[in-house]
Amino acid sequence: MLKTPRCFALLFSVFVGVLCLSSADLVRADDRKIAVSETVRVSLAHDGINRSYLAYLPSRYDDSRAWPVVMMLHGGGGTGRAAARETGWIGKAEQKGFIAVFPEALPRNPNRRSRLAGNPQLWNDGSGRFHRHSDSLPDDVGFLNTVLDDLAARFTVDDARIFVSGFSNGASMAFHAGVELQNRIAAIAPVSGAYWGESPPDMRFPVSVYYITGTADPLNPLQGGVPVLPFKSAAEQIPKPPVQVSVDKWVTALGCADTASDAESPVEVKTILYQNCKGGTQVIFTSVAGLGHHWPGGRNFLPEKIAGPGRTYRDFDATDEIWTFFSKNMRTP
Repeated sequence: MLKTPRCFALLFSVFVGVLCLSSADLVRADDRKIAVSETVRVSLAHDGINRSYLAYLPSRYDDSRAWPVVMMLHGGGGTGRAAARETGWIGKAEQKGFIAVFPEALPRNPNRRSRLAGNPQLWNDGSGRFHRHSDSLPDDVGFLNTVLDDLAARFTVDDARIFVSGFSNGASMAFHAGVELQNRIAAIAPVSGAYWGESPPDMRFPVSVYYITGTADPLNPLQGGVPVLPFKSAAEQIPKPPVQVSVDKWVTALGCADTASDAESPVEVKTILYQNCKGGTQVIFTSVAGLGHHWPGGRNFLPEKIAGPGRTYRDFDATDEIWTFFSKNMRTP
């Protein structure tokens, strides 16, 4: 068994978001009133378990109009606060005017205190990878649905502009939510994760997709297979599908008829556009050359020997690009 400090041990979690981050600046919301320009932790019960999410209201928020929502799902072993710091979604919410939300996954053993190493927070993303030996699977789809209900009760939410992004295990959960909550979500933006459905999803309510990954990601291999790790565990032995397979299943599900390359993409960024899809939706697939398991343009916390190259690209920021994509998509009846 590895004997390492708590923070260092976290590096060996498969889909970690970021490490050892303080939540001292959070305030807790115990009623329906939440101040603007604050990151607030909201507690709620779901399926008999106490759970929570972080919410940020931009300074210009008021109840007189409906506001878009961006839900960001942290990676396995990460936290909502970590995901906020890694991606910069709070700053983007303040700049562009939307509600940013960061739900918390349950630890592997919800009866014990969540620990960054040993009992990490993990999403039940439909793969069964992390809960194969559990007596019951956490109802994370139901939890996210409950979060949306709670947001609607607290704020004036634009039901046609609810968006979900996620990183790694959170990206896989974003795919899963896009299928299971398709009647509520307008678009999803998974980064460095996989769609685990065996066949193209049945999309009665079309959901646009913007998928991003790095070409040198050892934890989300471009060609699929078992993630390259400095250790082995049962959960990580399940091969991941090739990235293109995840994309193709959504292209098929949405009935996209045309394909084009984005000529305006930076030279190190390859973007393929799948257009003329059902209900006016679209699928976009961007691969960032030479990038490992990191949020493009974000704060890289994992060492390169674990997650691959952590280069940032001045001309490509995932948060900027995803918001541009979200802002052009609305859920149709």
